[in-house]
Amino acid sequence: MSALETEIDELWERKQNGEIDAETAGEDAYATLDAFLDALEAGEIRAAEKSGGEWEANEWVKQGILLNFGLRATEPREYGGVTYNDVLPLADSSEYGDRGSRNTPDGTVVRRGANIGSDCILMSPAFVNIGARIGDGTLVDSCDTVGSCAQIGDNVKLGANTLIGGVLEPVEDAPVIVEDNVSLGAGCRVTSGFVVGENSVVGENTLLTPRIPVYDLVEDEVLYGELPADRRAFTRFVESSVSDHDLFDGGAYKPAVVATDLETETLEATEREDALRE
Repeated sequence: MSALETEIDELWERKQNGEIDAETAGEDAYATLDAFLDALEAGEIRAAEKSGGEWEANEWVKQGILLNFGLRATEPREYGGVTYNDVLPLADSSEYGDRGSRNTPDGTVVRRGANIGSDCILMSPAFVNIGARIGDGTLVDSCDTVGSCAQIGDNVKLGANTLIGGVLEPVEDAPVIVEDNVSLGAGCRVTSGFVVGENSVVGENTLLTPRIPVYDLVEDEVLYGELPADRRAFTRFVESSVSDHDLFDGGAYKPAVVATDLETETLEATEREDALRE
């Protein structure tokens, strides 16, 4: 256990026991919280990491993020000539250019505690929250949101108007993961700790969440909460148990995700129906 982890654990216990709050936290506590944010931004610590083939949350890191909210007072701050109120300032992006990364003006917001890699492009307006990791060579396009603790891999393309959800609580839950070399089409939504496997291509406006089934036509199985690596995925609507209703003609439908191998460009409509009904 590192010294920083030990200090965060101790602060967490004191906060949970009601021994410390935003009014009583002293200089030592804030020094620990600042060092924690520096380590997050440098990529020295992460909210989640892969272990034994599975993504696991680093609980103490998520606790440290929550402490930065619970032990700091809201203050008026300035950004782009506008006053906003928050417990944290925005990240200092002055060194992005030194590592080949760009954040375009007029609305690109990176919150303190986010890790931005090398050769990244952040197009305005985009928002990257505390604890998020943006890997090397990744594009965060216009109107994208990357939620707290989300882990975005290297050489990822997040299409315009994509939402990557954040999972901060409970601390034991892994956040949304988008692995290396993934391409998400415009308007995609990835939420609730869903894992997008490496090298996958996801069609525009696809919703990936553990509540929606993934019909994996490669391994002939139905999955929840993950899209395997090396897949091409798109939204399909399947019949719902609601069926006929007085309010509408015909049956009701619910969303699903169909996953094929990368060599499959498209499936004919009849093939899709047969695969889903089987």
